[in-house]
Amino acid sequence: MKVYLDNAATTPVAPEVFEAMAPILKNDFGNPSSTHLFGRSSKAIIEHSRRGIAKHINCQPSEIVFTSGGTEADNMAMFTSVTELGVKRIVTSRIEHHAVGHTACHIQEKYSVELVYVDIDDAGNVDLEHLENILGATSQKTLVSLMHANNEIGTLLPIVEVSKICRRFGAYFHSDTVQTMGHYHFNLQELDIDFLTCAAHKFHGPKGIGFLYINNKVHSNAFIHGGAQERGLRGGTENLHGIVGLSKAMDLAYMNLEAHQKHVFALKSHMMNSLRNQFPEISFHGETSYEKSLYTVLNVCFPQTDKASMLLFTLDLKGIAASGGSACSSGSSQGSHVLQGINADPNRPNARFSFSRYTTLKEIDYTVDQVVDIFKNKVV
Repeated sequence: MKVYLDNAATTPVAPEVFEAMAPILKNDFGNPSSTHLFGRSSKAIIEHSRRGIAKHINCQPSEIVFTSGGTEADNMAMFTSVTELGVKRIVTSRIEHHAVGHTACHIQEKYSVELVYVDIDDAGNVDLEHLENILGATSQKTLVSLMHANNEIGTLLPIVEVSKICRRFGAYFHSDTVQTMGHYHFNLQELDIDFLTCAAHKFHGPKGIGFLYINNKVHSNAFIHGGAQERGLRGGTENLHGIVGLSKAMDLAYMNLEAHQKHVFALKSHMMNSLRNQFPEISFHGETSYEKSLYTVLNVCFPQTDKASMLLFTLDLKGIAASGGSACSSGSSQGSHVLQGINADPNRPNARFSFSRYTTLKEIDYTVDQVVDIFKNKVV
């Protein structure tokens, strides 16, 4: 049996998304910047998709800028804040995705911007009082960049509360919402925020396409030069079929969102309870409640073993795809910066299991059975 439980890294493309993209690849090859019939047709498809996406998150279509994915969108938001908006200080946490964490360090070195880390607790929650103290300590233009849900441990940021804190102190607010876009409702007429990011492949869309939401109150110039595409902010011929796939994936995600949330959280809860029954000493990294945790992610801290490094390899041999952290750093010899940031025990093996609307109860039970076999029969 093959079981895919690494949906936080990427998700399979939904059949409906593939079906929406295929005719675009075959028939709609015109350059959207061309003024002839073929180009105008492609341009119309892009703008129709942009309007549909904007409707889902209740913003203006002009506030959606298509990108190659979440990493580019994060980079665009952060560099734009410094080079165009005059930001002199970035406030973030030590458990952000590297698309934010490494970018912040690079900006600090290149532009001599002050970099400040807000405190977090051992579950990955941001210390909001400390954030207020940081923002109140100076009048320098500041960007706060905090992810909506941690991609490794799933802890959710109280994004509305943080946005209010940022506004109270006059700070710009960027949130990496790559893990939550398509999984939670966003109403950007009520959530006062400057930048949000999206990657289609996190909710059954294609890879290589995403967007950056830029609040219309933010005025910027080009991030990628070379053409007037995307209101002059990102030059380059648009990824037409990718944009259509992104739009269709969002349609599907929000069509039955509450049912998907209920289904996936039930799987997560079942797996937690099943593992607890088998391993009384087991624990879970991050928050685990429905209100405080991303329902698609479960990070498990297993009993200590002297062969912990073989856990994921052994699961793979049994046909189970899981992760030890972020897939974006899987080639690194260092351990997870997120687990280090929450003071996790480095001697205990961990695995991140992440679910989708296609995950089944049978797959969860099979996975638990294999984990039990690994530990209790000393396979690891």
